[in-house]
Amino acid sequence: MTQRLMMGALALLTITLGGCQEPAQDAAAGRDFEEEITAALQSAKSAAGFEFLGTLARLCLVPPRVGENTSDEAPAYIRDPSLIPPREAWYADAAQVFDNLYFVGGSIHSSWAITTSEGIILIDTVYPYNSEELIIGGLERLGLDPDDIRYVIISHAHGDHIGGAEMLQDRGARIVMGGPDWDLVERFPNRYTSMAPTRDIVATDGMELSLGGTTVTIWETPGHSPGTLSYTFTVYDSGRPLQVAYSGGTAFNFPNDAPDPGIQNFQAYIDSQRHIARQAAAVGATVLLSNHTEFDNAVNRNRMLAGRGPDDPHPYELSTEWVQRYFQVMQDCARAAQLRLEREQAEI
Repeated sequence: MTQRLMMGALALLTITLGGCQEPAQDAAAGRDFEEEITAALQSAKSAAGFEFLGTLARLCLVPPRVGENTSDEAPAYIRDPSLIPPREAWYADAAQVFDNLYFVGGSIHSSWAITTSEGIILIDTVYPYNSEELIIGGLERLGLDPDDIRYVIISHAHGDHIGGAEMLQDRGARIVMGGPDWDLVERFPNRYTSMAPTRDIVATDGMELSLGGTTVTIWETPGHSPGTLSYTFTVYDSGRPLQVAYSGGTAFNFPNDAPDPGIQNFQAYIDSQRHIARQAAAVGATVLLSNHTEFDNAVNRNRMLAGRGPDDPHPYELSTEWVQRYFQVMQDCARAAQLRLEREQAEI
């Protein structure tokens, strides 16, 4: 996000908060919902600072209400390939980020390759129309062999992350995904045309996926989708170990257009962020990664890596506090949206 957009996000949030300064007491519930919403938004803004403005802007600036998606129609870009976005809209250069971690995603959606002595663990697979160029081509441009991909972990079953899973499974990789999202793929076969792998490894909370001396610990964080997964694992910066927390799903695109089931769904989302935050704290995570570059600023950080001097800090290394603040932003923004639904329910 550019500095101008960052300042715009802060200004918009300030306006949003300013509109909540005169609380309206809800007599029926005996609660001041406006005051509670304002407090949640202020907490999110404080937690975000200038580091996580992309996350703050996406989640806190009155996010759209979403109903249940029951469509089993193939995506528009599958039905009509002329609708596939042009290459310049999604392409980004592949990059080595740590000794054992490589970025092979695009300008908006990320894919990450963890290298081990026995092969590659890949996290997320972008869209079906660009996964071959970004992942297969990206690995090759980095001097890695795509045939070394042994496992592919899908954070959640949305087309911008599961898009290349079928292709990679056909090339011999094992696919790991949360049980509820495996169910989604099987329930809506047309929605996942050209991207649906055959059910393979079903992830469970705390599962350790190990390969060549490297372990990715998988955590169930339902909310963004029913089977969203997040992870903790170790990377190395010139041999120095650092702990990573990977956030598997961020936006509020679950059903939340009414108090029922919106309030409950927001609570599941909040509980999941608390869960992965605890796991991040337990391992001392100082690196925060996501599958959307707007949340972890991956593309800009990759550019910073290219000019990094021998004594410069690593652009991805934050601190344990900042990693925790990321998950606090998510919790607070979700709480503000949940409170709006609670107010709506009280007025019924």
